[in-house]
Amino acid sequence: MTANAVPSVGTPAASEPTPASVGTPARRRSLGRTGQRFFYWMLLPALGLFFVFHTLPALIGVFFSFTNYRGYGSWSFVGLHNYRSLFLDENVWAAYRFTFLFAIVSTVLVNVIAMLLALGLNARIGFRSGFRAIFFTPYVLSVLIVGYVFSYLFSNTLPQLLPSIPVFANNILASEQWAWVPIVIVTVWQSAAFATILYLAGLQTIPGEVYEAAALDGATGWTQFWKITFPLISGFFTINMVLSLKGFLQVFDQVVALTNGGPGTSTQSITMLIFRGGFQGGEYAYQTANAVIYFIVIVLVSLVQFRILNRRQADF
Repeated sequence: MTANAVPSVGTPAASEPTPASVGTPARRRSLGRTGQRFFYWMLLPALGLFFVFHTLPALIGVFFSFTNYRGYGSWSFVGLHNYRSLFLDENVWAAYRFTFLFAIVSTVLVNVIAMLLALGLNARIGFRSGFRAIFFTPYVLSVLIVGYVFSYLFSNTLPQLLPSIPVFANNILASEQWAWVPIVIVTVWQSAAFATILYLAGLQTIPGEVYEAAALDGATGWTQFWKITFPLISGFFTINMVLSLKGFLQVFDQVVALTNGGPGTSTQSITMLIFRGGFQGGEYAYQTANAVIYFIVIVLVSLVQFRILNRRQADF
């Protein structure tokens, strides 16, 4: 290529599209429709896979919830019998009580601790990036591995370190009254990391000038947090609360690793009851009906929670 062939600065290259080469408005609209059709074709494989591996199994589960299928052998339709029996089953009500108690306590603790950590990690302190990495580490660890490590800690280490405290001296995981506490501790320890990251993201969206103006007006400490910080990150608070409660209502791994639902069935969550009864107890159709009801409960709880918190957010 000679020097004369190099296009000058500000002059479109021969291969670059110009308004004239694109064509008339009708031509541009035609190209736009072609592009849209291309994107729809790109979505079809993903939609097909989602339907086959997610929607279709769910629909099959709903179908079998109206039968007496045990997971093997023959079956027949029983109508709403499974759904009526669930409301009379004391094991189901006990699992609901434990799961909601666990989810509410864990949600409150996770968000309080995560908020405090985020405020501390957002301050101008030394080794801030290092502290952020340290506090985020629990979130990348396997839930089961963490659960088994804490199980050994509660069962063997604490009874030796705290022999004068009856709850710990006698292995707290063996107590029907207190076995839920270690499950909450492990869950909060691991889940606070992700909530902290979300709150940190929210705190960094607040301009520093807002605090400078508030300081000139005499607002400091708690007043700045309650009047400025919390209202401006209320959207992140709503997301964290909804995600936390929804996730903790599906608790399974922590229970398996720490208590396996015991002692007795005192820490048996709903997901564990569905798994045990459906895949090990020959109650496939019965527990499928339980899963359908629980799915509806989680959706309703999430919608109500989101609506209440969103209304509060709009009031600021």
